[in-house]
Amino acid sequence: MEFMRTMAEDRIQEAIRRGELDNLPGAGKPLPPDHLENVPEELRIGFKLLKNAGLIPEEMQIRKDMLSLGDLLAVCRDGAERQKLQRELSIKRFRYQSLMSDRGWIESEAFTEYERQINIKLTERD
Repeated sequence: MEFMRTMAEDRIQEAIRRGELDNLPGAGKPLPPDHLENVPEELRIGFKLLKNAGLIPEEMQIRKDMLSLGDLLAVCRDGAERQKLQRELSIKRFRYQSLMSDRGWIESEAFTEYERQINIKLTERD
């Protein structure tokens, strides 16, 4: 992995010497926020690959499903449908907790902050 980092750094230095990085758009401005800054470093590459492929990690999909089910439950008036939705939500919650436990993320401070940010992102209304 160090070889790749060294090779990338060498290419960047070459581009700087040739002036290819002069006058780029956004020069002198702060970088945009890193949406993965609270994701544990060993997971960032995987998350970026999934995002670029248009996929999301299973736990994020489950969280989205849980929020959708919660919204449906909030407006559901039919008793049988409400029970069905509640059962689905319970299954999703169990799967989510199981994933988090298996990955050891429940105790992780970084994950707790990341989960908070995921919740905010998923519950934002346009």
